[in-house]
Amino acid sequence: MLREIAQSFSSLDFFARETVEGFITGMHKSPFHGFSVEFAEHRAYNQGDSIRNIDWKLFARTDNLFVKRFEEETNLRAHLLLDTSTSMYYPSIQNSKLEFALKSAAVLSYMLKKQRDAFGITFFSEKINQQTSVKSSSSHYQDVISLLESYRGAKATQNQTNIVSMLHLMAEKIHRRSLVILFSDLFDSATFENPQPLFDAFNHLKFKKHEIIIFHIVSGKEELKFNFPSGPHKFVDAETGEELKVNTDEVREEYLKRIQNFNKQMKHKSLQYGIDYIEADIDKGFEQILLPFLLKRQKLN
Repeated sequence: MLREIAQSFSSLDFFARETVEGFITGMHKSPFHGFSVEFAEHRAYNQGDSIRNIDWKLFARTDNLFVKRFEEETNLRAHLLLDTSTSMYYPSIQNSKLEFALKSAAVLSYMLKKQRDAFGITFFSEKINQQTSVKSSSSHYQDVISLLESYRGAKATQNQTNIVSMLHLMAEKIHRRSLVILFSDLFDSATFENPQPLFDAFNHLKFKKHEIIIFHIVSGKEELKFNFPSGPHKFVDAETGEELKVNTDEVREEYLKRIQNFNKQMKHKSLQYGIDYIEADIDKGFEQILLPFLLKRQKLN
C-alpha cells in the first residue's frame, strides 16, 4: 500500500510531503510571514496627510485630492533561486550540492503551497535558464516539482556562475515585495577574492524591500577542510575545464586560508546587511540543516 502511494507522486513530491507533514506537526505558526503591501482603496485627502500617497493621476481627472490607502497582504510571495552551474554537481550526482538544493526547494515549495503562499522558482548559471511564474495553486506546485525533478540525475553541462548579474536582474524583475531564497555554492571567480560586488547585488534586492535568505551549499569534507590525500593531485575546474596539477601538502594551508577568509566575509557582511545566512554542509545531512533553520525562523516570527 505504501509503495503504491509513493508511486502516485514524484519522488521529490513524496519526499517533500513526508518531510513537511512530519515536521510541522509541532509547529504553531509559519517560519515565514507575509509582508507584501497591496493597494486597498482611495479616500479624500485630509490636511496633514503625506503628499507621497496622493494619487496625482486621479487628481488630474477629477480636480480633487485623494490618497491611496494600503493594507498588508496575509500571504507571502517567495522566489527560490537555484544555482545550476557545473560546480553544483559536486561531488557526485546522488550526493551533490544541487541535490541538496533540489530537496530543499521541494520542501519549501510544499510548505509555501500548504500555507497558501505564492512562490516561483528560477534556475540560473551564467544567466537565467528557466523561470516559473509566482503562484500558490496546487497545479503550480506540481509544475514546480516536475521542473525540480528534471534536474535530478541529469548530466552536468559546463556552465559557469554569474551570480552578481543574475541578482541585479532579479532585483529589477521582482516588482512586489518578496522573500528571496538563494541556493548556491557561491563559487564565482569574479567575487571569490572580493565578495563586495556580490553584496552590492544583495543590497539592490534589499533596496527594493525584499527579504533575503542565503543557503551557502558546500561539501565540507573537501571544500572546507581540503581533505585530499597527500602528494601530487590533479584538480579540474568543473566550470571551465581547466586542469591544475599540484602537491596537496604545498597548497593546503593557502587554500584553507582563502576559503576561511571568504566564508568569514560572507557571514560578517550578511549580518551587516540583514541577510539570513546559512552555511549548508551537505556532509551533515539535509535534516541537520534545513529543519533546524525552519525551527529557528518559526521562533523569530
